[in-house]
Amino acid sequence: MATTVTFLGHGTFLVETNGTRVLIDPFLTGNPSASMTAEEVPADVIILSHGHGDHVGDAINVANRTGALVIANHEIVEWLTGQGVTTTHAQHIGGQHDFAWGTVKLTIAHHGSMLPDGSDGGNPCGILLKLTDGTIYHAADTGLFYDMKLIGEDGIDLAILPIGDNFTMGPDDALKAVKLIEPRRVIPDHYDTWPLIAQDATAWADRVRAETDTEPLVLQPGDSCELGG
Repeated sequence: MATTVTFLGHGTFLVETNGTRVLIDPFLTGNPSASMTAEEVPADVIILSHGHGDHVGDAINVANRTGALVIANHEIVEWLTGQGVTTTHAQHIGGQHDFAWGTVKLTIAHHGSMLPDGSDGGNPCGILLKLTDGTIYHAADTGLFYDMKLIGEDGIDLAILPIGDNFTMGPDDALKAVKLIEPRRVIPDHYDTWPLIAQDATAWADRVRAETDTEPLVLQPGDSCELGG
């Protein structure tokens, strides 16, 4: 079956690939845009980009319910272990690891990462997934940085970029990011969850379409696309 990417709201995505369900940044409880609850979301693997509550969110509860392997930076894994999560895999920026279902590499991201209880969440990360059907770059929460051009050299089939502004890139910088990465397709995220990060994603997609060769996909929470589609 083809790899399916489902937007669950804010920065949360479910990637189903090679019979494995990979849940990225599970923030469902308290997320006004969530299309699924933490009690029903499936997961075999959870990947966390950084420690903020709107990304770590439901990771502990979902991991304990499903037994999912949680992948994150070393500091977050240490914190999760202290919270009773037993199945983890620590990585760090620039490092990659091959799993049976695909390869995970963590990239730089310009943001913060303090955990909800004030613990050190280490450095924030972007997530590069190299899968049978192609490569996904989930930039997570970040400002624009020129090294996105290097990430793009891997050949990105699908990029997921924040456009909400204030806490992350806004539409202008996210458009510059598309030009640096040159992905085949791009999905905007991290917008409209609250009024402070409200954006017109359709207008942004029109700019991407007009100024680049990238195909923009504006997904509503609950919508899916195929990686090879």
